[in-house]
Amino acid sequence: MNKWKIKNHSRGESQNFESEQKRVIIAMVVIGVIVVGFFGALVLLNEDSFKTSSSTQTTGTEAKNNVSSQDGKQIIVLTAKGGYTPRRSVAKAGIPTVLRVNTNGTFDCSSAIRIPELKLSKNLPPTGETDIDLGTPKAGLFSGTCGMGMYPFEIDFQT
Repeated sequence: MNKWKIKNHSRGESQNFESEQKRVIIAMVVIGVIVVGFFGALVLLNEDSFKTSSSTQTTGTEAKNNVSSQDGKQIIVLTAKGGYTPRRSVAKAGIPTVLRVNTNGTFDCSSAIRIPELKLSKNLPPTGETDIDLGTPKAGLFSGTCGMGMYPFEIDFQT
């Protein structure tokens, strides 16, 4: 007798069907946990975290030399993917400044950037370069985050 067809409502056949339902539900939950864990690990361990070149390696909140001058403006370059790199930048105060955000296959929440000081919230393209005018910042700490507030970054403007 096929246990999936319940023509005979006997206790034994009903129990087999319920046991099979429980096994299917448990298997679906286990598979779901594995899939979510796998994709979570991909986000946390993106390819940029394995680079070992001293010119691109930044840990914690240390500042990186990612600030340059071009056409009388200060350019601060950040990479957005699985967070922002570097997390901390040091720049000069009192100079017109542009924040240049580079994306390359960015699909996580760092593809949206928020800068409360400017009342700015902007979606970034999955791949490309986005310039954000910061004006002429005064000395002080300038903070930003991803769209969900999970990945912070800061720029320390110094005199």
